[in-house]
Amino acid sequence: MQNQHSAAELPHLRRQKILLILERDGKVMASELSQHFAVSEDTIRRDLAELSTVGLVQRVHGGALPRPKDTGKDFFTRVDETDEVKTQLARLAVRHVQDGQIVVFDSGSTTLQIARSLPSDISITAVTASPMIAITLAEYKGIKVILAGGQLNPATMSSSGHETLRLIESIKADLLFTGVCAIHPEVGISSLHFDEVPVKQAMLASASHVVAVTTADKLGAVEPFVVAPCSRVHTLITERHVASGSVEDYQGLGIEVVQADV
Repeated sequence: MQNQHSAAELPHLRRQKILLILERDGKVMASELSQHFAVSEDTIRRDLAELSTVGLVQRVHGGALPRPKDTGKDFFTRVDETDEVKTQLARLAVRHVQDGQIVVFDSGSTTLQIARSLPSDISITAVTASPMIAITLAEYKGIKVILAGGQLNPATMSSSGHETLRLIESIKADLLFTGVCAIHPEVGISSLHFDEVPVKQAMLASASHVVAVTTADKLGAVEPFVVAPCSRVHTLITERHVASGSVEDYQGLGIEVVQADV
């Protein structure tokens, strides 16, 4: 009881212990931490909010997860890293691409890996707001590339603004590979970047079939700016081992879930 009492009196000590529990268990729930430390759930929620503000945890519904592996790294650092998981996810994703389609590529390092993994002889029209993805796609002889211009966000290396939206809204695409900052069964798709939201929403509205490709650490996660409900996603491609929740949560929403053997 003395330890619990001390933790309740000293928020910084309690937060350190929360981080240790998170490292051990891979996820923490506010209700369980409230009982463990003998404090209210509101107190625990304030702890988690503070830890999230300084980048030590990622808030999810009812608790928190460790921050994703690429948190704090710029786009070029993420792109340069060799990631076998993203490579395997990309290989599954490109199976959805067929000759003659109009395909929208959202920004992100995983989506860039999809662009790099396309069959060399594919013949499609590709639309993207990411200059790096556009350059990658331009190397394919059979791909016609349409780049949606606008103001470039250095954090995401993608464009946004009225010009970007106007072009995307004029497209009726067969397929969208959407980037995912976070996806939660109840909250939906959310983003860390406010200016991304309208662009992502326009992309989702433009495509007949939406494929979300993401590593498992982004499942069950929540970022500050909500993009759309999970119902906008038709296919979710992720890892075999999921730390938070269950892929059945997404299947129950009518989403096809494909898991890589990694």
